[in-house]
This record gives sequence, C-alpha cells and structure tokens, in this order.
Amino acid sequence: MTEITNTPNNNFTFQRNVAIIGIVLFLGKLLAWHFTNSDAVFSDAMESIVNIIAAFMGLYSLYLAAKPKDDEHPYGHGKVEFVTSGVEGALIIFAGIIIIVQSVDSLLHGNIPKQLDWGIAIVAVTAIINYMMGHISYKKGVRENSLVLQSSGKHLKSDTFTTLGVVISLILVQLTKLYWIDSVVAFLFGSYIMFIGYQIIRKSLSGIMDEADEEMLKNLATFLNERRKPQWVDLHNVRIQQHGSGLHIDAHLTLPWYYELRKAHQEMEEMYKLIGENHDRTIEFNFHLDDCKSTSCEICTLFDCPVRQFAFVKKVEWNEKTITQEGKHTIKDLPLSNADGNKIEE
Repeated sequence: MTEITNTPNNNFTFQRNVAIIGIVLFLGKLLAWHFTNSDAVFSDAMESIVNIIAAFMGLYSLYLAAKPKDDEHPYGHGKVEFVTSGVEGALIIFAGIIIIVQSVDSLLHGNIPKQLDWGIAIVAVTAIINYMMGHISYKKGVRENSLVLQSSGKHLKSDTFTTLGVVISLILVQLTKLYWIDSVVAFLFGSYIMFIGYQIIRKSLSGIMDEADEEMLKNLATFLNERRKPQWVDLHNVRIQQHGSGLHIDAHLTLPWYYELRKAHQEMEEMYKLIGENHDRTIEFNFHLDDCKSTSCEICTLFDCPVRQFAFVKKVEWNEKTITQEGKHTIKDLPLSNADGNKIEE
C-alpha cells in the first residue's frame, strides 16, 4: 500500500476562528431580538445557535481527522468529518422546526415587533460578517477538500441569505405596519434552512456509505486514458473512498504476464506517481497486479509484444464505466474503439 501526500490538513485554526465569530454574531442577534421581539430575528438567532454548535463539532472532527492512523483505525480518522457534517444537518433541521412552530404560534395569536430600526442595523452587520466567513470557509474547504469547512461555509452563506431576508422583512413591516409579514418570513426561512439541512445530511451519508463519485471517476479515467502506456494492458475494478481530505484508491492493473516482479512493480509505481503528481489531495493506493491472458491480446496495444497469440482487434477506452468493471475487459462486453480511437460499429 502506497501513500502520496500533497496537502496538509491545517484547517483547525480557521475552524476555531469560525466558532469564535459565531458566538459573537449570536450575541448580536440576541440583542436585536431583545430590541425588536421579531419572529424573523428569532429565527435568525436560532440558526446562529446551530452555527456555534456545528462550528465546535467541526473543530473536534478536524482534530480527529488530523490524527495519524493507528491499529484500530488503519484508514485514519477522516470519515469523522462525514459524521459531524450529518449531525450539523440534523441540527439545522431541528432549528427549522423550532422556527416554524414559533412563527405559526405568532400568526395564530399575534405578535407586534418593536424598535425595528435597531434590529435592522444590527442584523445587517451580522449578515455582512456571516457572508464573508462563509465565502472564505467554503473556498478553503474546496481547496483543502474538507467536507467540514465546505458544510460550514455553505451553512454560513445560507444563513446570510436568510438574514438579508430578515432585514427586508423588518423594513417592510416598518413601512407597512403589516405585522403578520414578520411571522410569514420566519416560517419561510424555517422551511428553507430545513431544506439546507437535508442537503448536508444527504452529502454526509453518501460519504459514509462510500457512494461512487461519478465526476471523480470520470476525471481519473480521462486523465489516465490520455497518458496510458501500451504495456498498461487493462485497468479495472477501480474504487475510490474519501477519508476527510484524503483519498484511498483500489484498482486492478493488468500488465504483460512475462514481466518480472521488479519491472511490474515499477510500472505500478509509475501510475501512482502520475496520479499523485497531478492531484491536490493525499492519496493512498492499493493496486492489485494482474497478468494478461490470451483474451487480452485482442485489446492490447503493445504491438511489439514478443508472445502475442491473437491479433489486435479493438482498444478499450478507459472511462468512468469501464474502469469500475469488476472483471478483466474483453472485446465482447463493452463499447470499444479501434487503435485510432474511432468507434467501431458492431
């Protein structure tokens, strides 16, 4: 098993800052709610509580994810990010339910907001800070391949839009004196953040269940197909697992049967190096080497092979479908092309 490390996991300090700023913003929104008695501001403050809890959970998950492998966790601790991200999504949904209950109660019994000018000013400032932190967090999460930072950034940015909606609703209420607008806006935003929570849970579950990432497989297949060597007879049974910011790639690589062990290993290491040098993530490889069979001759582009038994017929194009096939490829079971890369009609 070989590991190529490209990007260190240095997100702990950033996530800690997100948590601290989250506490400050929550206190600001509590102050705004104290001034206004607004359901919409209450909904915004409730989401900030979730922000704080999620930020500290993300902080803990980043701490665990950065720990080295051990006997009990041979693949490391990276998958904890998926777990904490799922809990964050559940908390968001719970906050949405509380907001909806509060808004419905206000619609039924009436609620009159007050001192809206103070509320508008305070909430607007928190919206600006929220968006800046969310944007930075999401971009850093994409760059560092951290689901925790991506989820945190997406949550903060969605919180910004709900906060802007709160500001607009407060302005409308102040201008029109239609106080029911406040409760309706709170209800709508409660529903919206529940949807955001569902999306976060869905993504975290896909990571926990090792759901195949079609885009990642497609990119890998395209990259290798463009750089493949004639002696790389076949690539199949490719599986990619995500562990926090790192990847684990399993695959079967078919090489000419007469390659001695050292040469076969060199070819495998060359493919490792090719993938690792052109990827921005830490990658752990576990490839199984297969020897070619007589049926491989018809798809093998090593034309100067000294022991070829059958003439070349068609070339297997590596794509997200063919590289994940469990068994070795033959000309009978997949769409293929000729040596020039042009599709052959069956």
